[in-house]
Amino acid sequence: MIERQFVEKKLKEFEVQEFIAENLKRVGHSHTTLTRTPMGERIVIHASKPGLVVGRKGQNIKTLTKTLKTRFKLDNPQIEIAEVENGNLNPTILAERIANTLERFGPNRFKGIGHRTIADVMSSGAIGIEVLISGKIPSARARRWRFYQGYLKKSGDLAVTGVLKAYSTAKLKTGTVGIQVRIMPPDLELPDKVELFDEPVMETEGTDEELIADENDDPMTTATADTKSDGKKDTSVPVAKQTAKPAAAKRPATRKKKATPKPASKPTPKAADTNDAAGTATATKAADASSASPGDTAPPGNTTPPGNTTHNDTTTDLTEASDES
Repeated sequence: MIERQFVEKKLKEFEVQEFIAENLKRVGHSHTTLTRTPMGERIVIHASKPGLVVGRKGQNIKTLTKTLKTRFKLDNPQIEIAEVENGNLNPTILAERIANTLERFGPNRFKGIGHRTIADVMSSGAIGIEVLISGKIPSARARRWRFYQGYLKKSGDLAVTGVLKAYSTAKLKTGTVGIQVRIMPPDLELPDKVELFDEPVMETEGTDEELIADENDDPMTTATADTKSDGKKDTSVPVAKQTAKPAAAKRPATRKKKATPKPASKPTPKAADTNDAAGTATATKAADASSASPGDTAPPGNTTPPGNTTHNDTTTDLTEASDES
C-alpha cells in the first residue's frame, strides 16, 4: 500500500534524526533535515559549533556516514553542516547547554544558570522565555523551579505553532533532571498587536533662500545678542524688523516769518479841498508811508526818520497838495 510506504519513510527519517542528535549531544546540535535527491539522501545538520561536528580531519563525518549506510541502509548519504546564526534564540541549544552545565558543575549553581540563560535570551531580542528545571535539585526531594521573563503565550493556536519548545535531560548523582525551554521569537507577529502612527507632517516647498527671506519678513523676529569668538557678548540692542512701507521723506522745515504789527493810523482831519484826485493820491501815499516797517527807507525829500511819521507831517502834505491845486 502507498500509505505504508509514506509511513515507513517518515519513520525512517525520524530514526535518523534521533540517532544524529544522540551522537552529537554536546556539540551544540540544533536540528537535522533530510531530503531525497536523485544522487542520494541529503542530510543537513544545523549546529552552533560546526568545528566540533566535523571533528579532526572530518573524522566524525566519516564515521557518521558509515553508520547511516549500515544501520539505516541509505545508499549514498551526503552530510552537510550549517551554522546557527544566533544560538540564544534556539531552545534546543539552550536546553543542551543547561544540561551540560549541570553535569559539569553540579546542581548547586542551578539558579545562576537559569538567570544567566534568561538574560542572554532577552538581550538577543526574544519576546519571552520560560525555563523549567525539575528533579532532585538541590535537596533529595524532587521539585520544579521556574525561571521566566517577558511575554509568553500559554494557550491558543499561537502557543502551539509560534512558541519554540525543546526538552533535554541531565544525569546527576541524585537522579535524572529534566529541562524544558520555551521561547517566543522576536519575529513572531501577535494578532492583538496594534501600532499607532503619527500624522504625516506637511513639508513646505521652497529653496533655503526663500525660507530665510520669509523668516526675515516676520515682524516678531528680532536680532539677538551673539557670542563673539573672544568670549565677549554682543551688547547691541535688538532691532525690530521693518515690515511697513518706508515713510515719505519729510520736507525741510521752513522758518515762519513773524507778522509785524502795523501801527494804528490816526484819523486825519478833513481839508476843505480834498475832493479832487490829486489830494486823494497824496493821502494814499502818506498812509502807505506811515504803515511801513522800521527797516524800510523813507522816500526822497522826507527828512523824518523811518517809522516816526506824525500827524503834523501828514497835515502839511495835505495842505501843500491843496495849494498846488
